[in-house]
Amino acid sequence: MVKGTDVVVDKSKCIGCGACIASFEELFKFDDQGKSEVKTSAECEDCDIADVIAVCPQGAISKTESKETKKAA
Repeated sequence: MVKGTDVVVDKSKCIGCGACIASFEELFKFDDQGKSEVKTSAECEDCDIADVIAVCPQGAISKTESKETKKAA
């Protein structure tokens, strides 16, 4: 399962192509500038995090670090 809090969109890389929205509409939406943003309260039961990240042709989607990972760094 992928939650909206599991992924982040780098707006500087996003070109607004909509591939993420077309593939995972339960996780993403367009913002006011026509770029993708994550619906943070969303969940996708059948989504795999690698598939969600790979759908972006610009590499703008990435996995967020957990709080435990940030503390260890």
